[in-house]
Amino acid sequence: MIKSSVLEITPSIRQYIEEKFNDLDKFLEQWKDKDAIEARVEVARTTKHHYKGDVFYAEINLSFPGNNLRAEATTGDIYNSIDEIHNDIKRQLRKYRTGRMESIRKGARKIKEWIKGI
Repeated sequence: MIKSSVLEITPSIRQYIEEKFNDLDKFLEQWKDKDAIEARVEVARTTKHHYKGDVFYAEINLSFPGNNLRAEATTGDIYNSIDEIHNDIKRQLRKYRTGRMESIRKGARKIKEWIKGI
């Protein structure tokens, strides 16, 4: 879902957002139920009367079974804001996946040690 505040979402902005966040599917393929995954992207202008400085805001809330991730950025260009939240949420997903895999490996090591001890 893409939402806008004080900013009209042009077809090019919508397409850019969809292209950027479609590559996150590889991080979320472990869930069989794709309907349980929800991504909400909001783009906005922080003010109506300022034209210079950090006036563009982008935020993503990613919900999936067991966790919620969130990233936000405010920059002088809407595309840069989208790029920043994309990179941040991608980093968070990698960290979540790596931590999850590490705990699985740790458990497997303990089971293996326990079996060797028998």
